Amino acid sequence: MLAHRLIPCLDVANGVVVKGVRFRDHRVVGDIVELARRYADEGADELVFYDITASPEGRSVDVAWVARVACELDIPFCVAGGIRSVVEAEAILAAGADKISINSPALARPELVGELAARFGSQCVVIGMDVDGLADDKPDLWRVMINAGKPDISSDSRRGLLDWVREVTARGAGEIVLNSIRADGVRGGYARDQLAAVRAATTLPLVASGGAGQPVHFADVFEHCGVDAALAASVFHSGEIRIGDLKRYLASRGILVRI
Repeated sequence: MLAHRLIPCLDVANGVVVKGVRFRDHRVVGDIVELARRYADEGADELVFYDITASPEGRSVDVAWVARVACELDIPFCVAGGIRSVVEAEAILAAGADKISINSPALARPELVGELAARFGSQCVVIGMDVDGLADDKPDLWRVMINAGKPDISSDSRRGLLDWVREVTARGAGEIVLNSIRADGVRGGYARDQLAAVRAATTLPLVASGGAGQPVHFADVFEHCGVDAALAASVFHSGEIRIGDLKRYLASRGILVRI
């Protein structure tokens, strides 16, 4: 059995790391490279960087900061933000990223998933899904959103969550990150029902995102939802939860992690 992964998430806007609640009211929390180095030193298993305004602004990630991060890290990291083509993905991977993640561009042109998998291998292709669940216990109402990073222009993709999960699986994706918009930044726990349903719909590695507020929230999704990794931002940025302490807590519950 593979060890469960803990992944700090760094939302990037205008060249710095920011954090908001439900993608609104963002505040600056630090420098990209400094935070990346800190999390690597604390024992993070990998990092993910989201340029949250790239897709809404019709651009791709600035590879300059990707290269700076790559020079500082000795752990894997994933980059997301407006990646619409094999050429754009290649530039980010060439700058040092280990994976690329696509979200809105894949919804706009699903063929992109297969193109990236064919060029770089499925292990490099992560699919991000921002989900607005109108009712936690009604899967038919779980909708995947486009451009969730800018709520003023965000819209319903008209794709149901589980249908989209099955489609990207068939197209060659290597991993899914499921982010519950209504849980994001609220710290009330991950969206368990959605995660469990996605786990039942695919064998791909699954990453929980959105809602972590206490160590027990991480244990909960590892023990009950079958996720492979848990992603968090605000509780790590603030120092309220230290990665080393969290790993020791999880290990005490019998959850396999890298210490």
